[in-house]
Amino acid sequence: MKLLNKKLNILFLCSWYPSKISPTNGDFIQRHAETVALRHNVTVLHIITDENLKTNKEIEYTKINEVEVYIGYLKKTNNPLLKWKRYFLMFKELTFNIKDFQLIHANILYPFGIFAWYLKMTKNIPYIISEHWTGFLRENSHKLSFFKKIIVKIICKKANFVCPVSEKLKEDMIFLGLNANYQVVGNVVDTSIFYPSEEKKGSRFQVVHVSNFNDVQKNITGLLKTAKKLETKIENFNFCFIGGDEKKIETIIKKLSFKNETLKFLGHLSQKELALELKKANLCISFSNYETFSIVPLEAISCGISVISTNTGILPELPQEDFFIIIPIADEEVLYNTVLEIYNNPPTLNIEEMHHFVENKFSKKAILSAFSDLYYKAIYHNDTN
Repeated sequence: MKLLNKKLNILFLCSWYPSKISPTNGDFIQRHAETVALRHNVTVLHIITDENLKTNKEIEYTKINEVEVYIGYLKKTNNPLLKWKRYFLMFKELTFNIKDFQLIHANILYPFGIFAWYLKMTKNIPYIISEHWTGFLRENSHKLSFFKKIIVKIICKKANFVCPVSEKLKEDMIFLGLNANYQVVGNVVDTSIFYPSEEKKGSRFQVVHVSNFNDVQKNITGLLKTAKKLETKIENFNFCFIGGDEKKIETIIKKLSFKNETLKFLGHLSQKELALELKKANLCISFSNYETFSIVPLEAISCGISVISTNTGILPELPQEDFFIIIPIADEEVLYNTVLEIYNNPPTLNIEEMHHFVENKFSKKAILSAFSDLYYKAIYHNDTN
């Protein structure tokens, strides 16, 4: 294959991407783009509605970590046809300025997969799709409209590869009748930031949870009820919540009447700040009702921290190790007993082995290799047909 190891020009079409409207939305897609940019030329295209926009449109260009980013901001409208027209015209304007891309890497099937399909039909440019959306999980699929199901079936069929971030997501997409050439490629863990620390833990037993505090998905209520029981059993117990808005859960916090020192809320942290907090912790917990991937448990493992996770996301698909424990969804009693067991009988951890466990499959090097292989195959297949 003549293309092998050649630097490619890749267009990332992103339904989600960090912007001034949603600074953290799709940050895992940004990490994919920046990882691919270690070998290839990457340009990102993202369009989003801005309720405060004074004009009909605005274009923002930045270059971050070798990734060129074009974000189109559009004035809000409640007319769905006008919205689609504005999106399409902005898409045409932005792609006119982005020259010579050889492959499209679409992120999230709907809606930007439509643009990838359009470019393949009009310019014969191949595309692959990375999929992260929990809406394709079997338990959420009843929410999909008939129209959206039809569109995503076509987009999947025409893609050279569809890359769900987990086997669970792949299986549920197949269950929905989304026939495609599937290749699972996970999210990126920056193992240069998330690495073990030899420093001793503090005197407090610290548990960390990181999420957006969406109770329906993350089961924050169940976590808080368990934390309330644990504060009477564990001396110097501290439960640190990172990432979400404390106001979302203040009602349940007041109802449970925690001791002042039990809970700590740190809000959104940068990757480096999050890594520092994980390294200080004794345990990381994910108590979700559903996930497509769930990256924080892997980041914790990469830092040499024990993890408890429900049977969701990527961990149940990995070889079972003694540094993470999988528990049933929504089982507060099992969570409570598992935390107590780790507190009373702290496991002896090989932190370097934990780091390598993550590095081998989810580091930038591993994900870059996986995507590059698919890029070359997609272009080669397109050129020979």
